[in-house]
Amino acid sequence: MSYPTSPARPRSSAARICTIIAFVFAVLAVLISPLIFGLLGLILGIVAAVLGDKPLGWYAAGASVVGAVLGIIIGAALTS
Repeated sequence: MSYPTSPARPRSSAARICTIIAFVFAVLAVLISPLIFGLLGLILGIVAAVLGDKPLGWYAAGASVVGAVLGIIIGAALTS
């Protein structure tokens, strides 16, 4: 019996670790520094997706961008 091959790469533990850290950076982008943590979360989310953690890696990258935008909006509202 042959099993169909998947076009996606197999998920590795390094990919999952990058995904988790990217989600943490997304939260930190809202709370601390949107530009630094938002950019780092975006990069780690993309790396996680390329390494094989396809849906969650892309979600983490998107969450980092949203966190950075929210952090910028909240920071601007607090300083004005």
